[in-house]
Amino acid sequence: IISTGASPRKLKIPGEDKYFGRGISTCATCDAALFKNKTVIIVGGGDTAMEYALILAKFTDDITIIHRRDEFRASKVMQDRVLKLKNKIKVKWNSTALEVVGSNNFVKGVKIKNIKTNKETKLNCDGIFLAIGHIPNTNSFKDIVNLDKKGYVKTDSATKTNVEGLFAAGDCQDTKYWQAVTAAGTGCIAALEAEKYIGNL
Repeated sequence: IISTGASPRKLKIPGEDKYFGRGISTCATCDAALFKNKTVIIVGGGDTAMEYALILAKFTDDITIIHRRDEFRASKVMQDRVLKLKNKIKVKWNSTALEVVGSNNFVKGVKIKNIKTNKETKLNCDGIFLAIGHIPNTNSFKDIVNLDKKGYVKTDSATKTNVEGLFAAGDCQDTKYWQAVTAAGTGCIAALEAEKYIGNL
């Protein structure tokens, strides 16, 4: 059973590693409630970023999305839902994060740059949510099983790979949810499938 998980994609900027888990999160589903009535920033422009914004909007009215382009990559439906919440969600277009700043071992803000004007500013915040994707930890299996273009293990409707007797579970094959409970569920399925396969040998 391949269950090597996936690692959240990072910005690779100063301060990110220092404050990771200390105000920087990669899961709004997990951590949104911790930022009730706080000022938060989301980095990203895809469906995940939109989803994070909608989740956080249930807890706070002070959300800013930082996106490096002048339009989102997310589906129109998700974009529309977010852009309708102008009283809660602001957008910094054509902007990238330069540095995470903080004090007392916790995030206090982020320095950003407008890529069109080159103007640098600092945004104060209590939390930063990274919504720029995940990297599946599957490089060791690229010559063994079929992977999709992003590196996730391809499985059938459950956990079977293209290799007989080899199964995959969790975030290494889950391109959508990235939750402990869903990973545990597919882990259980993979274990049952593996047991069944071994029993029939």
